Amino acid sequence: MTKDWYAWHGDYDEPGSALSRRLAELRTRLREALDNARPGPLRAVSLCAGQGRDLIPVLAAHPRRDDVTARLVELDPRNAELARAAAADAGLTRVEVVVGDAARTDAYADLAPADLVLVCGVFGNISEADIRRTVRHCAALCETGGTVFWTRHRRSPDLVPTICDWFAEEGFVPVSVSSPADGVGVGVHRFAGEPRPLPAGVTMFEFGGDDHLP
Repeated sequence: MTKDWYAWHGDYDEPGSALSRRLAELRTRLREALDNARPGPLRAVSLCAGQGRDLIPVLAAHPRRDDVTARLVELDPRNAELARAAAADAGLTRVEVVVGDAARTDAYADLAPADLVLVCGVFGNISEADIRRTVRHCAALCETGGTVFWTRHRRSPDLVPTICDWFAEEGFVPVSVSSPADGVGVGVHRFAGEPRPLPAGVTMFEFGGDDHLP
């Protein structure tokens, strides 16, 4: 049965739920990254962005809000419409919400490499091989000194330590990785390398490969 990703967002509104705690952690880390970001214009991309509940509220309240040009890519038009409305209500004229396949590199070609790269709700729903492939592409999506935000459940088998190793192999250094006891699986890595060219026409992952909650 195909999961209803619009209805899935309802758990964000449940106090104490894993998703609401994950969202709070992500927002904290996004604010920190913006606080420490280089001066001048910034770029952000969000893969499988859903309703934009992580990035949009943070940008709306942050002093750097008008420095950020962002693109949120989401396949479900209902989720995209809510994200688009939230950005408009916040006056975030530089935030674009696109209905499309977030796995395709072409969706980010004109904004890569970006300063903020969100890969949230993805790694729990794709195969290990696709996670590895996506981490490799993060070295093209992310600017030197930029930050990648990602999520993955901590249930067995806990792949988070391996994902951290994969990021290290691609030139990323850890900023923050939640512990298994936190139960929310949030990772933040800063790119210390030189970004590779983003290949055109490539599919980074196939969503739904593992049938796990993100």
